[in-house]
Amino acid sequence: MTPWLRPGEGGAILEILVQPRASRNEIIGLQDGALKVRLTSPPVDGAANLTCREFLAKKLGVAKGRVILVAGEKSRHKRLLISGMTVEEIRPILG
Repeated sequence: MTPWLRPGEGGAILEILVQPRASRNEIIGLQDGALKVRLTSPPVDGAANLTCREFLAKKLGVAKGRVILVAGEKSRHKRLLISGMTVEEIRPILG
């Protein structure tokens, strides 16, 4: 089992570590048991959270409403529920 990706209720739970104010949006690998994601948005007024949801939704080919922030609204460590997708569907795309 992958520590950054596990089954959740109604989908899969994704553990990520966000680095805001990067030069571009990208997934750069694993760090501390989480998938590290660089985002261009600053961590102000939820901008990084919105960018994170939009970026992952596009990467996974789902609507951004299916990427739900479960924990970590004001933290660099975030837990997201990818609704309607399984671990087996997500791992090859992000992993």
